[in-house]
Amino acid sequence: MRVTARSVLAGACIGAAGALAAAPACAPAWAQTSEPYRIDVVLPLTGGGAFLGRAEQQSLQTLQKSLAPGALKGRPVEFTFHDDQSSPQVAVQLATQLSRATPKPAVVLGSALVAMCNAMAPLMRSGPVLYCFSPGIYPPADSYVFSSSVATRDLAAGLLRYAGARGWTRVALITSTDASGQDAVRNIKGLLAQPENKALQLVAEQSFNPTDVSASAQVERLKGADPQLLIAWTTGAPVGTVFKAVLDAGWDIPVATTNGNMTYAQMTQYAAFLPKQLYIPSSPWPKEETPHLSAGAEQKKDAFFKAFAGTGVKPDGPASFAWDPAAITLDALRSLGPDATAQQLRDYLAKLKGYDGINGTYDFVKLPQRGLDESNVVITRWDAGKGAFDVVSEPGGLPLK
Repeated sequence: MRVTARSVLAGACIGAAGALAAAPACAPAWAQTSEPYRIDVVLPLTGGGAFLGRAEQQSLQTLQKSLAPGALKGRPVEFTFHDDQSSPQVAVQLATQLSRATPKPAVVLGSALVAMCNAMAPLMRSGPVLYCFSPGIYPPADSYVFSSSVATRDLAAGLLRYAGARGWTRVALITSTDASGQDAVRNIKGLLAQPENKALQLVAEQSFNPTDVSASAQVERLKGADPQLLIAWTTGAPVGTVFKAVLDAGWDIPVATTNGNMTYAQMTQYAAFLPKQLYIPSSPWPKEETPHLSAGAEQKKDAFFKAFAGTGVKPDGPASFAWDPAAITLDALRSLGPDATAQQLRDYLAKLKGYDGINGTYDFVKLPQRGLDESNVVITRWDAGKGAFDVVSEPGGLPLK
């Protein structure tokens, strides 16, 4: 791991002609150096979460290349990556070192998964700001921890609204036993108990270990309950295990999964056994124009896809998890200056509203620590022929008319 100290100039400074000037007449400290402003990023670049971490790293590298050389008050921006190896223990070690660095950084971006973010969060009680790329954490209001994209609960709310409108009232659920799966079970059951979803019924539920090589027994039990929609809420290789089991069972049913699987790499890898009807609730980042999305958000989406043009990389869900948090952080630092403290950054973000990003329009005053809610959810369907995630709902989840 590499933690780079940031130079802070104070007191006397050099004037425009090279003479030593008195401190009151000096420009701010950040104006005195072209040293890169380094932002530490903790990601799973190896291990089970690497499919997310590497895509998010690629997104930040693309963002960095798109920035002007002096993007931050005359200073270049550089993202410094640290590999948590998909391990909460390693994530804690990295967070400990970063939070104790001198001077203390204003912000740390990452990690990509619920378990790592939850492990890191307690170390950030007094800063730096931790902007987690996982939608599955729920930071306390006024804390130093923020969460990317739309929360799992809101994604599930949009999905269930879509299911009800399509007449899929009998729902089956299979989840992994890890933190992401447990979060999904809690939220989906809570949503099904709400009056809005009284027509929907959870007819069967199964779980499996993320390291299991087969989920055939669980899928056969689910199939026996005759559901109209199967929700498979797990990310990475485990969802492939579920998809294989569904195919082996000869089961052709609409299947929905988390946006953690909204990657072109997975769609290619699992092409031979993907469900014919695969739905994914998402923020409205996909390239096609989204109904009722603000003009500013559509402009941010255009800039996002232009940044990737010519790179040979096709941005997908994980790219969107990293892009907005980094862009929001950079805009905050442009306003505050590179010498901003963690508290100044947290307070700035807490008051930020009306900010257009690729995932929608943010309001951190109304929605602390996240800025987005279920009104920013769209349902997508994977189109294997086009190789695209087609938006099939209005924001909020109701089917397109």
